[in-house]
Amino acid sequence: MEHFGRLDILVNNAGILRDRMIFKMTEEEWDSVIAVHLKGSFNMTSAVAPHFKQQQGGRIINFTSTSGLIGNIGQANYAAAKLGIVGLTKSTALDMKRYQVTANAIAPFAWSRLIGTIPIETEEQKKRIDKIKQMVPEDIAPLVAYLGSDRAAHVSGQIFGVRGHLLFTKQLYPTGCIRRCVSL
Repeated sequence: MEHFGRLDILVNNAGILRDRMIFKMTEEEWDSVIAVHLKGSFNMTSAVAPHFKQQQGGRIINFTSTSGLIGNIGQANYAAAKLGIVGLTKSTALDMKRYQVTANAIAPFAWSRLIGTIPIETEEQKKRIDKIKQMVPEDIAPLVAYLGSDRAAHVSGQIFGVRGHLLFTKQLYPTGCIRRCVSL
């Protein structure tokens, strides 16, 4: 703020894993994941919100996960934190709309250090991991840049999935779920 005079974009992308089956998960493993993902996203969002409100504009981009949207084995803590980020995103979008601030979330599917510990014990698992390794963070970056731009001023409260060069949006309507898929 002192150097540039304003803040325009927040990207909440911090994360850790403490994978364990729910019947073996400790409270410490639960708390640490919730603290980094959900509380971290809240802390950063609540820190920028007054600045965005005052300057009448800003972009908040949170990172969620398909683990939060559909679940995953051994990730109750991670899934709960990531689905909490969806709620935080949607409520923030509503709270900040009148101040021309957008809030959106991305559920990326790409190889990273965070998932680099997936065990490979069979040839089938190796093939699956090799396929995942082809999906890189560079596939996510264009969506982050777009959501941070003025061109996305009308896009808020949305959850985007990115898998390789595919972009998915999920919108809930009273009649059910409609999915859209667009190739990037």
